Amino acid sequence: MFVDQARIVVMGGRGGNGCVSFRREKYVPRGGPDGGQGGAGGSVDLIADPSVKALNSFRFKRKFAAERGRHGEGSNRSGRDGEDLLVRVPPGTVLLNAEDGSPFADLAKAGLRVRVARGGRGGRGNSSFATSTHQAPRESEPGEPGEERTLLLELKLIADVGIVGFPNAGKSTLISRISAARPKIADYPFTTLEPNLGVVDLGEFRTFVVADIPGLIEGAHTGQGLGIQFLRHVERTRALIHLVDVSDMSGRDPLHDLEVINGELRSFSAALAAEPQIVAANKIDALQDRSRLKSLENHCAARGVEFFAISAVSGKGIKTLLNAVWNLINRPAAHRPAAHRPAERVTLGGEGEPVPTPDAGGTQK
Repeated sequence: MFVDQARIVVMGGRGGNGCVSFRREKYVPRGGPDGGQGGAGGSVDLIADPSVKALNSFRFKRKFAAERGRHGEGSNRSGRDGEDLLVRVPPGTVLLNAEDGSPFADLAKAGLRVRVARGGRGGRGNSSFATSTHQAPRESEPGEPGEERTLLLELKLIADVGIVGFPNAGKSTLISRISAARPKIADYPFTTLEPNLGVVDLGEFRTFVVADIPGLIEGAHTGQGLGIQFLRHVERTRALIHLVDVSDMSGRDPLHDLEVINGELRSFSAALAAEPQIVAANKIDALQDRSRLKSLENHCAARGVEFFAISAVSGKGIKTLLNAVWNLINRPAAHRPAAHRPAERVTLGGEGEPVPTPDAGGTQK
């Protein structure tokens, strides 16, 4: 099972209590207060780890609490700080506040790390309250509670190119032809129930990652079929391959299918609909009525969209299609649509780096 959404609760450790203690030793009549302070509670960090592929580990474990700080002790001994808790998530995970759905952080690249729950401060012992006029204080401070937060995790697969289209358009067959991915392939709709990733190798160090998204139908943005459950996985792509079934036996109108899917993309996200797109007319080896192909080609030409006729089964036209995709995703940023130029992201620090990790309040520990 591929899990791409999860709800978790993160809790920073509580700080240790300060200690009330007085030095009492032989031949030391005026020992005075010597209560140490409590240790700070541990914090909870999330890090993008490429060895984690999905959010399956959060199906049953949903609460993550860091260690609390130890209490202070006599002889001015401070309590030990609690250990930080590091939770690993797959790269591409978006963190949202569960209360209002607002963005919290975007772990889009491997190694990005963010503090999601800060540990509480340790309380002061009575030695910290001693003054010249208050030489035997009996007060101390309790440790502060750590932060607690409920987060929604959404995984958006990181791929360069997404393949979209109606069910049975041949998306799984295409990705199995152009990469080492082996998705389930059958002659009935909705064979693909989860996204599949594959690496396309064109030689000469030209590679890109492609994502096969389960088939869309009319009304998908309102929850029809598989709904919008998987459309988030193509939000990070730099281009789309729109696969259209033009075979005679499909009984469908290719032009209508093209417009329906584009309409669903617009309804889901205007930015996604503006992605650079290549239309691939699939199953031309099962096409007798050439007018079906010609009308689709003319429609794409009128809108300045690149068009290719292919057969995912025989491999006809696929090499030309992949070279066009490579050229499209490697265009200079200035030539890409403004809505899809990659946004600058601030690296929050990787594991083991001496970079302070920002927490939810914008402070540093």
